[in-house]
Amino acid sequence: MRKTGKRGVRGEVGGKKGQQLWASLYSEITDRIIADLERGSVPWVKPWGRAKAALGLPKNAATGRCYSGINILILWGAVIERGYPGQRWLTFRQALALGGNVRKGEHGTTIVHADRFIPKDEKDRAKADGDDPQAVPFLKRFSVFNVAQCEGLPEHLYGQPEPLPEREIIPQAEALMRASGADIRIGGDRAFYMPSADFIELPPQPAFFDQINYYRTALHELGHWTGHPTRLARDFSGTFGTKAYAREELVAELSAAFTCSSLGIEPTVRHADYIASWLAVLREDNRAIFRAASLASKAADFLLAFNANAEGEVQTEIAA
Repeated sequence: MRKTGKRGVRGEVGGKKGQQLWASLYSEITDRIIADLERGSVPWVKPWGRAKAALGLPKNAATGRCYSGINILILWGAVIERGYPGQRWLTFRQALALGGNVRKGEHGTTIVHADRFIPKDEKDRAKADGDDPQAVPFLKRFSVFNVAQCEGLPEHLYGQPEPLPEREIIPQAEALMRASGADIRIGGDRAFYMPSADFIELPPQPAFFDQINYYRTALHELGHWTGHPTRLARDFSGTFGTKAYAREELVAELSAAFTCSSLGIEPTVRHADYIASWLAVLREDNRAIFRAASLASKAADFLLAFNANAEGEVQTEIAA
């Protein structure tokens, strides 16, 4: 985790220098995740462990918006590394705007935002040539602080919701599965998603040694389901043992971790055997974890968009 000072924005850089910074950032974060995997520690599994932080995705405490993509893994990693009790974050300026401040001596956690802009000289060139201006990618590095590093903030920002108890039936997960409209078939002794026929098969819940794993598995397969050509259209061309297959499994694994966390279910690794194939992908391409995290965020967002319907069903179930 790269430490920075108290400024909210580290800087924004485009062009060749921006590309060099991106390359450095890719390597920095990928190397950290590879080291975690080599130690047998999976960064997206129970990232609140030692800190005993509440379940959930990292969220900006001022705007209420959840972070996405690689920033989820960065901030979950900070929770583990520094033992923060919660998943809420602020920039230095946001803490001041809320009437509080970052405590003296605290170090921020660097997160990233990629965007594109059109420089003035490019606009002028395009206007003179009569063609479309070309946008230039640029990188912003933000320094954010956990609310536990701040003082004087409104009291409600320090509170965290209680995690759901582990139980055989998780109404939120059941409701989301139904609201998704996915063709989920219960039976057999294997769990899989069949892209060609667009259905998921799951063993009956009592067949799972720990019944909570029924939901973890269902959300993993729903992660694959989001990649169908009629939804998010990901690449399903890889066969078992190929890098394309490992990349899609990594996306589904991260998507399940993000979705589980949002529903109050602790993520786990479904198949430890996949770790070796993920390592091979990450060692070969230091951008792979960025792409996987971005695709996984889109998949989790796609599933969690059903929450509006799912929450209504949960209330009906609870009232019944």
